[in-house]
Amino acid sequence: MQFGRSEKGQAIVEFALVMPILLLVIVGLIEFSYVMNSRNTVLFASRDGSMLAAEGGSNTGTDCVVLSRIESDVVSPATSLRVQQIQIYWSDRNGDQIGANQNVYTRGGSTSCTYPDGNTITVPYTLSTAAYVEGSRCDVLAGCGGSHTTVDTIGVRITYQHFWLTSFARLTGTGVTFTEASITRAEPQL
Repeated sequence: MQFGRSEKGQAIVEFALVMPILLLVIVGLIEFSYVMNSRNTVLFASRDGSMLAAEGGSNTGTDCVVLSRIESDVVSPATSLRVQQIQIYWSDRNGDQIGANQNVYTRGGSTSCTYPDGNTITVPYTLSTAAYVEGSRCDVLAGCGGSHTTVDTIGVRITYQHFWLTSFARLTGTGVTFTEASITRAEPQL
């Protein structure tokens, strides 16, 4: 006959104490992985957009091509519907914007560009600030005069709002907003 306490319930009590912490860590890892995936997707889209802006240079309709590519680059689990703003700007070599030289596109409405060959692109963005229009971009190696002493470096900055995916994380807030940017030197034209 044994006169001690039974240890049968001890494991259940310990599990009940550890389980909420374990679930919190698992949900945190899942949410962190989704946020990092969204950031990488948006960063890739900004790199792709800045390369297209650099290739297009001063050609009319370059911004529509950039916006269209960003729309197609932001893929699941991220969604292009959560892109809040896209800025196409004149950058120095460090990635800092030069003056107020930027075109700011906000999500909503639509912008259409028609090219000389008759093709039309429509993107779901509205131009809210137009201070760096395509025609003012310098893509001539010898410079374009004024402060454009050589080809421009063009940057693309994307602001994205990520919403939490698990219902447990939604209890802590609506999500996180982040910005990713990339710059590329314009392709010189002869």
